[in-house]
Amino acid sequence: MDLEHIRKDYLAGAINGEIFPEEPFDWFVSWLKDAVDSGEPEPTALVLSTVSSEGNPSSRVVLLKSFDKNGFVFFTNYQSRKGIQLSFNNAAAMVFFWPLTERQVRIEGFVNKVDLAESDQYFASRPPESRINAIISPQSNPIASRKQLEEQHLKLLSDSIEKANIRPENWGGYRLIPHLIEFWQGRPGRLHDRIQFELSGGKWLVTRLAP
Repeated sequence: MDLEHIRKDYLAGAINGEIFPEEPFDWFVSWLKDAVDSGEPEPTALVLSTVSSEGNPSSRVVLLKSFDKNGFVFFTNYQSRKGIQLSFNNAAAMVFFWPLTERQVRIEGFVNKVDLAESDQYFASRPPESRINAIISPQSNPIASRKQLEEQHLKLLSDSIEKANIRPENWGGYRLIPHLIEFWQGRPGRLHDRIQFELSGGKWLVTRLAP
């Protein structure tokens, strides 16, 4: 398979000038809104990278469920591969890529669990089948077959829908508290724009980086 000639030029936008916001969060709000308005099919999808206790990196796609100046929140099984890795090393990174606006945002920081009330509130807002699947799935662990999961799903759906309203103790939210956020805008000829915000002494230092 010839991959060398697969190439796309980026023409959708630019980050002009050298005057930038003092903080990155309003800029992130604007870019996320642009991604939603552009028709991006999964605008809240991000690649989350974690590191094992042996120092081995691991990445997967998760969904951003909320964010503010305190950090970026996602939810998962605490006993999943990422949950176990975060329990050993809470350093993590996120990458958003929005091809329709030709933009990328990289975020690095440290992850902590959100409080139980926040996890309960989000779990209660999920569709019933999503709640059931969170209860029955031993995420990242081997299973005998898909049929086994489907049978457990149907049993809980038919026998105990009330139980599906209770968040399992091994499932909840994490918040990545950033110390570095980089905004990337594709430009023609690979001369891209990269603007980095790095937290230092309680203030965000802003730098333009070479592509």
